[in-house]
Amino acid sequence: MAEFFQSLQSYPFSGEILSVGAAFIWAIAILLFRISGRSVHPLGLNLFKNTLAIVLFLLSIFFLGGPLLPQVPWQDYGLLALSGAIGLALSDTLFLYCLNLLGAGLTAIVDCLYSPFVILFSILFIGERMGLRQGCGVLLILLAILLISLKREVGMPTRRNLILGIGLGALAMVTMAAGIVMIKPLLAHTPVLWASFLRMSAATLVLGGFVGFHPKRRIFCGPLAVLSNWRVLVPASILGAYFSNLAWLAGMKLTRASVAAPLNQLSTIFIFILAAIFLKEKVTRRKMAAVVLATLGAFLVSWP
Repeated sequence: MAEFFQSLQSYPFSGEILSVGAAFIWAIAILLFRISGRSVHPLGLNLFKNTLAIVLFLLSIFFLGGPLLPQVPWQDYGLLALSGAIGLALSDTLFLYCLNLLGAGLTAIVDCLYSPFVILFSILFIGERMGLRQGCGVLLILLAILLISLKREVGMPTRRNLILGIGLGALAMVTMAAGIVMIKPLLAHTPVLWASFLRMSAATLVLGGFVGFHPKRRIFCGPLAVLSNWRVLVPASILGAYFSNLAWLAGMKLTRASVAAPLNQLSTIFIFILAAIFLKEKVTRRKMAAVVLATLGAFLVSWP
């Protein structure tokens, strides 16, 4: 696997292509998570997808002959584990709550906050810089969020769900961005498959411990025992927690964080279109304007 990712470095725009691929896979997974969220609690859903992803990562490491416990400094183990706890356990749970409250289309717009937070943390902690165009892109994304939050239209969530969903989504993007930027320097010399496995394992341990001792654990995990729910849960988890995560980290590894993150935001367009077609979510002029603003902002942010 290490040789595979090293070979990708010789191809132009490999990081950018993987980042766009991650966006498309994630968009499909979001639709499936939205369907699953109607019957499965976000905590149970996140625990299920992470557990399944661990199994897939283990199988991949076994068949591809990668190291399960590579000889790297213990600080790398700790940082990757912390990244998983913040960026997968906490962030993904908040994100799934947001998805339940707002629906796929509006969640995709809030998801665009990921890029500004990645850029902010990249500037503060790993020395990347933001130009004037990137600054304008950030403002457009924030304007898109403001546009959907100011006035309720027909087909929009209730005012309470709208504000709560935006708040939870924004917090999810903060924690997701922090989780990936803190390991960006490590990705240059760390096997992507192993890094994904370790992050996912740490997230699952945190979630499992929290859910296991929570008095409402039956509510969280009871729907997971209903096998009919697995028809959507399994493909959603494979796409969203395994393939999307691998493409996302590989894109981060092979290009700058401030370039990969905005390309990941193409998922906004993919999700908006797919949600309208397959989930029959109402398309309003306000939502369309917000999607255009957020997408344009993401492209501007991707420019150096």
